[in-house]
Amino acid sequence: MKKLKFSDGIRDSIPIALGYLSVSFGVGITAASCGISPLEAAALSLFNVTSAGEAAGISIIAAGGTYIETAISQLVINLRYSLMSISLTQKMDESFTLFHRLTTSFAVTDEIYAVAAGKPGNINRSFMYGLMILPILFWTLGTFLGAAAGNILPASVCDALGIALYSMFIAIVVPPATKNKGILFTALSASALSCLVYYLPALDFISSGFAVIICTIAASLAAALIFPVPTSDEKEHE
Repeated sequence: MKKLKFSDGIRDSIPIALGYLSVSFGVGITAASCGISPLEAAALSLFNVTSAGEAAGISIIAAGGTYIETAISQLVINLRYSLMSISLTQKMDESFTLFHRLTTSFAVTDEIYAVAAGKPGNINRSFMYGLMILPILFWTLGTFLGAAAGNILPASVCDALGIALYSMFIAIVVPPATKNKGILFTALSASALSCLVYYLPALDFISSGFAVIICTIAASLAAALIFPVPTSDEKEHE
């Protein structure tokens, strides 16, 4: 089997990087609308390679949320990356020392995980570094450009471009939701709960940060109870 190289990772990451460039432009627009400068927005993206997590973080910052709200919301939203990282450890060869496991875990996103996990056999650290460098750079660059544009373009144009971020979330959720009732239920119930928290006067005391946490956990728990995922033993007996 051909040994994977740094250049192989770069080649496989180009589609991911181009996608991140366009999506992060919307993140930058959102950041600019919240009063965050282009350099600050770029720094956020450089150290937080996560679309949903960063969007939630920006919203909490704009609303004057607390550190604990930010920390808990990021933990809830980004917990899946821990599971992806654990899964990838089963494919890492002996070149991954503890240091390299820690550094490469920084860039484990949905798309990078999918490409790395889909490779036959084990992956080495050269390939993984090649796979992660362009997406990180393009995610940061796109955010900077979006935030800079947000300070120049008319408000109507910025509002239109800002929708791109939410369009990405819809594009991620809709395809699996049409095939899985649990995912559809989770998405709809989280949206409904979010609307209740936002519009009901009795729930005004809940800040935007804790609203994200409550809606996410409540919808996930309800879906787990109503649409439990069968274990491997249960699948065998079906």
